Amino acid sequence: MANVLIIDDDQATCTMLCDLVKHVNNMAVSAQTLAQGVQMAMSGNFDVVFLDVCMPDGSGLDVMKDILETEFPPEIIVMTGMGDSDGAEQAIRNGAWEYIQKPLSPKKIIQPLDLVLKYRNNISLADRSDRILDRVGIVGESPRIQESLSTVAKASQSLSNVIITGETGTGKELFARAIHTNSNRCGSRFVVVDCAALPENLVESALFGHEKGAFTGADKASEGLVGLANGGTLFLDEVGEMNLNLQKAFLRVLQERRYRPVGSRREVASDFRLVAATNRDLPDMVKQGLFREDLLYRLDAISLHLPPLRIRVEDLPDLVTQLSAKSYAALGVEPKRISQDFLSALSGYHWPGNVRELVNVLDASINNAYYEPELYSKHLPERIRITMARSAVAPVPRREKTPISPPFAEPRGSVMPRVSEKEAESHIPLPDFKAYRVSELNRIEKRYLQKLVRTSRGNIKEACAISGLSRTRLYTLLRKHSIDRMGWDANV
Repeated sequence: MANVLIIDDDQATCTMLCDLVKHVNNMAVSAQTLAQGVQMAMSGNFDVVFLDVCMPDGSGLDVMKDILETEFPPEIIVMTGMGDSDGAEQAIRNGAWEYIQKPLSPKKIIQPLDLVLKYRNNISLADRSDRILDRVGIVGESPRIQESLSTVAKASQSLSNVIITGETGTGKELFARAIHTNSNRCGSRFVVVDCAALPENLVESALFGHEKGAFTGADKASEGLVGLANGGTLFLDEVGEMNLNLQKAFLRVLQERRYRPVGSRREVASDFRLVAATNRDLPDMVKQGLFREDLLYRLDAISLHLPPLRIRVEDLPDLVTQLSAKSYAALGVEPKRISQDFLSALSGYHWPGNVRELVNVLDASINNAYYEPELYSKHLPERIRITMARSAVAPVPRREKTPISPPFAEPRGSVMPRVSEKEAESHIPLPDFKAYRVSELNRIEKRYLQKLVRTSRGNIKEACAISGLSRTRLYTLLRKHSIDRMGWDANV
């Protein structure tokens, strides 16, 4: 018997779904606000959550991450009456099992419910050995990193191609090495191909090798990077930088696992496992004709998206401890204490360069505090301190002086007749109630968030204390409304 939670603002829908779920011998309870639903989901042991998108206190899509961060997360089936394709994409990206459109029918509910329960039952019955994952230096216990490590564990047991995406500096090569190290190919080579640095005139030779005398300067035969990866893992870093001709050539290599070295008449086989990485939007490049769609399908068998550092700041203390140890060893200095002031400053920064930038910042900070026993925010590089200082100062908007007109005076040269507010409203078509409510709630929500970050001067910790929101929830809402750390609309 499974436990099911229905989160929907319509009482009739909740009653219908509860009755339907109970009819097939399961337990069901309901909530009619997101706040109540999330609280119940995080405190109860639920197998499935039916989640409505448009709720009186926000969007169901925005709380999915909170629900899925519980210790034993339920599967989420998203319901909507809007028919929004972008919402469907966001739901799947956020971890939904399925996205179904209202009006609901017994078949629409029972079919995905049965599939979810069979899936969870298979997981519970599966023989899961307590295999320890070799992290190869990956640091962090945040939910996003745990989710990424779970994908690494699954990918390491597979032979499928893997595509790792994420911003610059998030550790794509490190995660690729983790997949290789935990696979049964760990005894063979992990070969890195930097697609952005391949010499254009020798790219095929670098990848596929060449015979002696194949071109000027080829005084001996070369195996090539693809050949070196035989039996191991071939890592294509910055795969989005491949030109279209190379993409075409590499597509055949992926399909056949065979290639012809430059100047050779014979084909050579290479049994490699492919892992690719990019910080670019490959689907968008496909639309622009810059990346082959068939190659993208080949690469994207298993997807791993790495989170930016700014949304997993809870990992900063562990990252600082590990990364600073390398700096101490390189500089030959004694380890230093880390003040709370230093950690708070790091947590408040937006980290456009992610972990790679953090490494450089720690190196510079330790060097600045060379003879001192403890790190403070004053030891941070000047550019970091300036960026944070600027973000903490809310600009005072200038007030334009306007000429004072006599009360009830008509604008000079006006020929427009007066229209009462009631008459003006009568000409505006009345929108759908639910759409109007969502629009107004979003408007109010955005105004509150803008005032919140200005009041807290961009300090996320203080903003959380004022609002009662968790850090994860606050970041989600700020991204939803495109609000930067000063409270201004980032789209303007």
